[in-house]
Amino acid sequence: MTSMPTPPAADQPTPPEADALAPSAAAPAPSDTVADTPVAAAPEAPAAPVAAAPAMSAAECAEQLKQRFPALFAGAPKPLKLRVQADIQARAPGVFTKAVLSAFLRRHTGGTGYLIALSRASHRLDLDGQPTDPVSDEHRQAALDELARRRAITQARRAEEDQARRDRAHLLRDFEKTTLTEANFCALKGLTPEQLQATLAQARQEAAEAPPREMRHEGRGPRPDSRGPREGRRDGDRPPFRTDRAAKGAGGPRNRGNNGPKAGGPR
Repeated sequence: MTSMPTPPAADQPTPPEADALAPSAAAPAPSDTVADTPVAAAPEAPAAPVAAAPAMSAAECAEQLKQRFPALFAGAPKPLKLRVQADIQARAPGVFTKAVLSAFLRRHTGGTGYLIALSRASHRLDLDGQPTDPVSDEHRQAALDELARRRAITQARRAEEDQARRDRAHLLRDFEKTTLTEANFCALKGLTPEQLQATLAQARQEAAEAPPREMRHEGRGPRPDSRGPREGRRDGDRPPFRTDRAAKGAGGPRNRGNNGPKAGGPR
């Protein structure tokens, strides 16, 4: 049997890994190497394996940052230096994964305490607590706008909760005074019996937890009387007789009008 000729090695496809390891044909030969002497390419040393950062939770990440960089992450929130994540990875290589560090910084810089600090500070701080970049007007205004938005949401929610509490208290008073049956009362209020009982239970609990009415006005004190105490008379008493008035009339009664003769007699 006649064997088929074997194709030359140059026609066989070369794997990409081999292309990466093969020396470049355009590379010049070293000056101390004989041109006609074949030189075997030295195999590249395998890259040292990079230790993977251990998996940690957000709380563990925060604790690690406080221990390693207390000047920036311990205590009250402080404005962070821009691109501080790269500085953390350079100072603590292999400690934090990019995902967990990004998640922590996103939540940390979105907190209300951090926004307040950013709106009041003049400079950002690095990992050692030293001032670096000034806080731009754009970032400060963005923090103020976000704080105002959150404040408005909080006030609206509190107003809704207060109104709902008043409505439950009003429903409880109506239920305690009504002469209707529970079914008719539910139909009047547009509630199911289950909703009614749950609302009444919550209203009774809120009424029990509310401070007494006397304690709500505690601290105001009695209103001061600017008039002061009355002197010389009491309620129901007539003012005392003044002797000076009697002294003025010691010469007898005064003549009023044309009643009686005048002191000089008739003209």
